[in-house]
Amino acid sequence: MTILDRNSSLKQTFVETNGVKLNVVEEGEGPVVLFVHGFPDGWRGWRRQMAAVAAAGYRAIAFDTRGYGESSKPEDAALYTILYHVGDLVGILAKLGVERATLVGHDFGATVSWNAAAMRPDLFNAVFGLSVPPVLPGAGPSMLEMLKAAGKEEAFYMFRQMRPEADQEWADAASTFPGMLYWTSGLPEASEAWNPMDPSKSLNRPSPVGIPPFADREDVEAAIAGFKRDGFHGPLNIYRAMQPYFDQAKAFAGAKIQQPAFFAFGTADGMMKMRALKAEDLTPSVPNLTGFLPIEGVGHWPQLEASEIVNEALVTFLDKRNG
Repeated sequence: MTILDRNSSLKQTFVETNGVKLNVVEEGEGPVVLFVHGFPDGWRGWRRQMAAVAAAGYRAIAFDTRGYGESSKPEDAALYTILYHVGDLVGILAKLGVERATLVGHDFGATVSWNAAAMRPDLFNAVFGLSVPPVLPGAGPSMLEMLKAAGKEEAFYMFRQMRPEADQEWADAASTFPGMLYWTSGLPEASEAWNPMDPSKSLNRPSPVGIPPFADREDVEAAIAGFKRDGFHGPLNIYRAMQPYFDQAKAFAGAKIQQPAFFAFGTADGMMKMRALKAEDLTPSVPNLTGFLPIEGVGHWPQLEASEIVNEALVTFLDKRNG
């Protein structure tokens, strides 16, 4: 394990598990909090939360998921299903000698975290999700199959992300990465913001302000450099593996998340605008939902756009679990 720099308490190691090598970064000591990022982020997107929970007496662990940053990047989309991602979480805990952890996930990382909590309650004692509510395996058609049946294949953004040409559409990272941050945030006028059902309001528009002010320039520039080096094929494979996962996961149909759980989201998030969401919508699959936090005026990046609010909610949630 190495110290990332002399002015930092962050420690880096590489964990080999589940057929990949994962770049793992941690800070602090105490009960373990495992952070799982989404698209197209990396471990650095959690730095503010890691610092907050470490200061509160916890061991914060974040990592580049497969396909990102300094972790392995398998070419085959079949190696990116949620089953593989959950396996990576399990492998990290095993290699680091951790018996139990609280999960914190954002975007696709929230989906992985919700599913991991349902599959492995022996390892994950609580889950704190951001921006994407639980989508657990069901016995019927998947969300993607229902959208296809409704004729929305050309409208819904995930189908575009699955196409081979998406790799090239995202390739100019200096434009696409800051643009994605801006258009999915709470900064644009509502009429211009990202709309997951409107291709004219896509993720792939240049940002009119460059790197948005809520983001850390150093972290954004590091992400851009990584995508310039490695491209977006690995990160986009997450979308290509979604329907295969739904096909494979029927064994978990009807599973619930019994652990204490918290869900926070920005009210200006385009994904949330697809349907009005209330706490009672989550309780059938998350019966022990102890927190539900809509954050006004914030978009898809509450951990960056409203860091202090998220950090306070997260540390309070952790303290109640570990007090």
